[in-house]
Amino acid sequence: MAQGREGNDVEDSGVDADVVIAGAGPTGLMLACELRLAGVDVLVVERLAQPTGESRAGGMHSRTLEVLDQRGILDRFTDIGVPQPVGHFSGLYLEFDEAESRHPYPLMILQTDIERLLEEWAVALGVRIQRSSEVTGISQDGAGVTVELGTAPGPTRTLLARYLVGCDGGRSAVRKLSGIDFVGTSATMTALIGDVELPELTEDYIWVRRCPTGDYSVIAFEPGWYRVIASEYDRVVDRDEPVTFERLRESLVRLAGTDFGMRSPRWVSRFSDAARQADRYRAGRVLLAGDAAHIHFPAGGQGLNLGVQDAVNLGWKLAAVVNGQAPESLLDTYHHERHPVGERVLHNTRAQSALARPGPHTDALRDVFGELLQFDDVNRQLCGKLTALNLRYPVDGDHPLAGRRVPDVDLKSAGGAIRMYELLHAARPVLVDLQGSTEVAAVADGWADRVDLVEATSLDDHWIVPDLDELPAPAALLVRPDGHVAWAASADEPLDTAALRAALATWFGPVRPGR
Repeated sequence: MAQGREGNDVEDSGVDADVVIAGAGPTGLMLACELRLAGVDVLVVERLAQPTGESRAGGMHSRTLEVLDQRGILDRFTDIGVPQPVGHFSGLYLEFDEAESRHPYPLMILQTDIERLLEEWAVALGVRIQRSSEVTGISQDGAGVTVELGTAPGPTRTLLARYLVGCDGGRSAVRKLSGIDFVGTSATMTALIGDVELPELTEDYIWVRRCPTGDYSVIAFEPGWYRVIASEYDRVVDRDEPVTFERLRESLVRLAGTDFGMRSPRWVSRFSDAARQADRYRAGRVLLAGDAAHIHFPAGGQGLNLGVQDAVNLGWKLAAVVNGQAPESLLDTYHHERHPVGERVLHNTRAQSALARPGPHTDALRDVFGELLQFDDVNRQLCGKLTALNLRYPVDGDHPLAGRRVPDVDLKSAGGAIRMYELLHAARPVLVDLQGSTEVAAVADGWADRVDLVEATSLDDHWIVPDLDELPAPAALLVRPDGHVAWAASADEPLDTAALRAALATWFGPVRPGR
């Protein structure tokens, strides 16, 4: 069995895994990898017998690309994905700022490829994946979580884990069995989506063509294949109504007057503008992430990205608790930080759904909104909502970087040139001393078993930070494994060692006895 950094031998403890994750989608797989990087034993259980092969989500935004860069695996995704130079807000084009990130553009890559690459990484790290296993029961106490699994074929099986994380989608069994409410707004429209051949299409693509009852788009994702999206407003179907190729054809004909010779479907699905969020992301030893925690109108392609970023926020915290490095109360910060982010996405996708409704009043609103997007500040604000580059968690500290994602700046260390994100490949916290302070080194010694100290210099006097433009390079900063700054010190002010100690203790546990 796997052994964690603190020596928690799963085999000797009587549990089947430190953490059981329900769901082998992008969120569950990313979380599993984050936990394994910290030495946690992980078992992923998945209801499906094998990957669906369905294309589903179609891309990743800047912050998700940065997260993959932080782990040193981004090239696996960029090797097969295609950067897109523009984004959109409810079909209105946005321009991304190349100065804000090394990866300013969305990467068009199908979810099936994302899942395959993440699963390959997970298996290489030692993650166990058990398919044809559906969570059917949950009970917990102070020692762990008992998880009942319905297996096909085979009898019901019971697992014991220290923690259970539901990454099992919008109809999450984990969420329902844990009694967590899923509150929000119901659907007002229905959209059908499919990957098909369109031999009679006379255009390269069609982008949000508005019609009296809705709109449709036709996008070329792969040579010879088109993604058709047909959205009809004030038309809501029962969620259990079958999704068929013929229904997609009928919807497109109602909107466009033709089906463009649609044929050879390889995937058809349905979505709506229903928006719901778990009222809490944690119930004792059970946590939620991804679509299990929030569903929304898929405008701007934010869902997959939101889930992966949930996983990266939760992973290092859960690992620290499992490994005995931090108190269990650290897990509460997962809800406190990520629940508002989910609210923010539900809010902007509701706005996008409203802005997409058919009719002359909305047409006028879109015209005005399009004019406003010509202003840089408006464009930048909406780009920040989609990319999550401007996200700031509520951490203690007055420095402008505190709580924000750290920029991937160029550094020079004793070993040579290095990027900030290369320091995060091991998914460990990093205390970066940019002025060779003996005080920083003295404080860092108390957490040397958990936090990596790096002495370096910044090659730039000023760093570019979304919403702040430029700010002077700090004297030192403490970077969490998820790439967010827990503490920073200004170069022109005395070093506050007490604040540094407080930040280290808050996020990475107390000083070890004898340190």
